[in-house]
Amino acid sequence: MDKYKSSRHEHVNAAYDANLDEPPHYEEASRAVRPSVVSAFGHDTLDRVPNIDFYRNAGSVSGQRAVRPSLQELHDVFQKGGRISVPDTVEDDSEESIETRSDDLESAVPIDDKKEAVKFGWIRGVLVRCMLNIWGVMLFIRLSWIFGQAGWGLGIVVIVLSCVVTTITCLSMSAICTNGVVRGGGAYYLISRSLGPEFGGSIGLIFAFANAVAVAMYVVGFAETVVDLLKEHSAIMVDPLNDIRIVGCITVVLLLGISVAGMEWEAKAQLVLLVILLVAIANVFVGTVIPATEEQKAKGIFKYNSKIFLENFTPDFRNGETFFSVFSIFFPAATGILAGANISGDLKDPQGAIPKGTLLAILITGLTYLGVAICVSACAVRDATGNITDLITPGVPCTGPAMAACELGYNFSSCAVEPCPFGLNNNNQMMTFVSGFGPLIIAGTFSATLSSALASLVSAPKVFQALCKDNIYKALHFFAKGYGKNDEPIRGYILTFIISVAFIVIGDLNTIAPIISNFFLASYALINFSCFHASYAKSPGWRPGYKYYNMWLSLLGALLCCVVMFIINWWAALLTYGIEFLLYIYVTVKKPDVNWGSSKQAVTFVSAVSNALSLSGVEDHVKNFRPQILAMTGSVRDRPALLDLANCFTKNFGLCLSCEIFVGPRSEALEEINASMEKNQLWLRKTKRKAFYTPVVCKDFRAGAESLLQVSGLGRMKPNTLLMGFKSNWRNSGTEMVQCYVGILHDAFDFEYGILILRMNHGLNMSHIVEAEEEMLKSAKEQQVLESDMMPNGGKSKGLFRKSRKPSQPVLMTRVSVCGPPPPQIAKMNEKLMEASVQFKNKQPKGTIDVWWMFDDGGLTLLLPYILTTRKKWKDCTLRIFIAGQPERSELDKEEMRSLLQKFRINCTDIIVIDDIHMPPSSE
Repeated sequence: MDKYKSSRHEHVNAAYDANLDEPPHYEEASRAVRPSVVSAFGHDTLDRVPNIDFYRNAGSVSGQRAVRPSLQELHDVFQKGGRISVPDTVEDDSEESIETRSDDLESAVPIDDKKEAVKFGWIRGVLVRCMLNIWGVMLFIRLSWIFGQAGWGLGIVVIVLSCVVTTITCLSMSAICTNGVVRGGGAYYLISRSLGPEFGGSIGLIFAFANAVAVAMYVVGFAETVVDLLKEHSAIMVDPLNDIRIVGCITVVLLLGISVAGMEWEAKAQLVLLVILLVAIANVFVGTVIPATEEQKAKGIFKYNSKIFLENFTPDFRNGETFFSVFSIFFPAATGILAGANISGDLKDPQGAIPKGTLLAILITGLTYLGVAICVSACAVRDATGNITDLITPGVPCTGPAMAACELGYNFSSCAVEPCPFGLNNNNQMMTFVSGFGPLIIAGTFSATLSSALASLVSAPKVFQALCKDNIYKALHFFAKGYGKNDEPIRGYILTFIISVAFIVIGDLNTIAPIISNFFLASYALINFSCFHASYAKSPGWRPGYKYYNMWLSLLGALLCCVVMFIINWWAALLTYGIEFLLYIYVTVKKPDVNWGSSKQAVTFVSAVSNALSLSGVEDHVKNFRPQILAMTGSVRDRPALLDLANCFTKNFGLCLSCEIFVGPRSEALEEINASMEKNQLWLRKTKRKAFYTPVVCKDFRAGAESLLQVSGLGRMKPNTLLMGFKSNWRNSGTEMVQCYVGILHDAFDFEYGILILRMNHGLNMSHIVEAEEEMLKSAKEQQVLESDMMPNGGKSKGLFRKSRKPSQPVLMTRVSVCGPPPPQIAKMNEKLMEASVQFKNKQPKGTIDVWWMFDDGGLTLLLPYILTTRKKWKDCTLRIFIAGQPERSELDKEEMRSLLQKFRINCTDIIVIDDIHMPPSSE
């Protein structure tokens, strides 16, 4: 308790004179006049006009933070009659701040304009990129096959259902990305900043991997088209499957070269591909109105015909296909909605560009898919031989899907090897014949597949780099490094290339598509859930600029995504959930040192307040009583044994407050108390001690303890047991100190607290050891800075792997020798004190816990020892109870006590009756 005693100083305001009516005059500090302040107030003033720097994360990666004078600084200056100088920024180079500072992209300083980084608007950056990615491989290679299987009735359902899922996801994404600063990382950034690093870290890896696999899907689609052309010209290199692999690997190498060249080259390539694709799409519509030749009619291509259109309405699933399998093949085409969001770090205005560009892209591409599919459905039949001589055979009735074609004079009741318009007999059909000029469709197929592959090849490394920069997975931090003016993730490009080649070796488009569908749907589900969760939390910080969203619609979108995952492939869905769950558990256990103000924190706070309020309406009951400890530890590091014993009682199931009392004037203790708040709570978190640190400032120690006893806690969540150390120096202390100590015990009884007093042979207070350790660490850091300054390149190695230099042992020894070694007796006492301080943190040896229940003063005396025996560290200890009794009825007292313990369901190895407690003490 002596630690808390400090002398009281008279506090006089030197600047105040009661005899003067006018306010005191303060000399203004000389500083540069700020035009913004002068324009606002008409003269220069200490008051600052609103600035975004005053409301953002102070610990930015730049090490600079804007500062304003605190009230305490103003008080001190005015009382001393001095002047105040307010710097615009302050350099924060402390080791502690560097260690705790995270590479939070939200707090990162924007890229310097001098670097001339390429930034895109909403058309080139989002609209074009999303349209190219959505049109993709399905438009020319699979759309006719899908409508041939499902008919245009269910085919429309497939497209509309996909658009519904993506539109709801886009609305949720728009709300999230307009709720603050959006940096690089796309879907990962949105999810992690909304739901926290646990969900963000797990989905970030999955989403980056899905984009890498998507590169393989689109490239395989391109390679299939090339191999089909090689077949027509009899130019097969090895065999069709291996040719797809060879062409695919060569294509990925070329795309990698364009990506590594930079975003500017990639954007130019996308524009060229867009022009080709638009011409090819227009060519399809032109081909539907051009009169069909005899050769086209033989292959099932006619002009618009109502009978063909009606005939193609109903589904005609073949080869074991179903609606769900057809949907699973088409849905990856809709996954391109995040192509613009994935390069959010390269957009001029991501908050405005992402919603506008993505929604418009969904509308345009959805109408295009419907338009192309319906037009072709009205012009082509499902089955055709491709032979002009196959006319209607007299006397042979036409049935089934060939009915409309029979009426037009052609027999298509059997399908030959030649590909038919809907591709039911050949998965590689390209609708070549439903066009004005066939080669344009081939060019459109090339541009669609290559543009989608290029977009995914850029997206995967960007997302992965953002994940690695946040250092959630420390082993992946190697991939966080960027190169060039746009911070290009070259290492991520190489990793994506390797993954893509591995999946290209599979060579089957229908095998790859369902796999990545589940990965993308998992990302969509979490984006929708993020929007719902943030809205549900009702945090004041949730105020998105985009208002056209609904929390319940977002929840519906999340559920819809989960259902579609199982519809597409149930085992792949379970695998996706399993991987995400394992990654979630990993991040939760590792606890990365980041704080992004997630909705998870907001919901936790709302739930805590709601539960505390509901608990306040419930009266206490003996069955639910649990010890809530108010531990008088001082600083949390000064008396660790006291805190560890309290944790043995409360663990994760009760409240524990570690309290420190600062004695003296508030103005003198204010700075120290603010610093200790952060430092002590951080130490509790790092050492995994489940407690809250609560400091208080009062004129004397007893008054501080009385304040803590009265106001600690919230509602029913308040302490009911006071834990203190034994005052071992009571023989040498003055009367006032002893009265203060005993008075606190009386105050605790007055406020109906139970009291625990811990006495240890070697004492509890380790403050002198803690101070010595801090002094040594400080000197070691000073020496480390000195050594790094003396070394070339600031002590940093130029290689990929940098080794952190630890302070050398001679420096510590020198510092200790200067201070002088402690006497052997004191050193031995300190060693025993340190051993005793961790006594309750270690496993307890086999023995007994003696309970001296001399008087029936309540059940707390029995409850606390019983709680100890339920902990793993105390499981080898048994209870031995001492009670008071009469000499002639010792056995009866034992039986009564044993019966009482049986009712309490408390096991006890031995009960000892003290029968001479009433005897007066002897003179000896």
